[in-house]
Amino acid sequence: MKNLKKAAFLAVVFAFIGFSVNAQKGSAFGFKGGLNYNANGDYFESIGENSQNPDRNIGYHIGVFGKLGNQIYFRPELVYTATKSDYDSDQFSMKKIDVPLLVGIKVLGPVSVFGGPSLQYILDTEFDGININNVEDEFSVGLNFGIGLSLNKIGIDLRYERGFSDNEANFINNNIGTDITSRIDTRPDQLILSLSIAL
Repeated sequence: MKNLKKAAFLAVVFAFIGFSVNAQKGSAFGFKGGLNYNANGDYFESIGENSQNPDRNIGYHIGVFGKLGNQIYFRPELVYTATKSDYDSDQFSMKKIDVPLLVGIKVLGPVSVFGGPSLQYILDTEFDGININNVEDEFSVGLNFGIGLSLNKIGIDLRYERGFSDNEANFINNNIGTDITSRIDTRPDQLILSLSIAL
């Protein structure tokens, strides 16, 4: 099942590349980057029912995008994202590949609204110096929606991203006992501010 999900993710990536190579008139291709104001889900200790809500932290993203259409458009993106969340004195960091598949519409001059699913593939997770390998599902799907401003070849957008379902990472927390497994929900919950430049 996991191999099937990876194959589907790669198919989307190759379709994105094909879209960019075969771009028609009225479409665009370019680079984007920006900041992520992120918090992952609750941190739970299996020894009890207590949980810690994450403090939001600043991360970043960089990638490429394509755009097909003008008044109504389709915008796929391929983005590398690094995020951090603080839990009291501990920090959880995650690196992933995101593939938002967005549909937008211009509503007022250069201003547009957009939304759509975002595919996520987790590359690496770490909690307070501990590498976490056993994420429940490395591939997941979330939702992006937001508002954008396009001025010729420069674009700025602000969006919200939220994962659809819980996706826990389990690890041994040596601070509370050698056999006590803790878990963090890796589902994204973030505001994303991006600057894009069309070629």
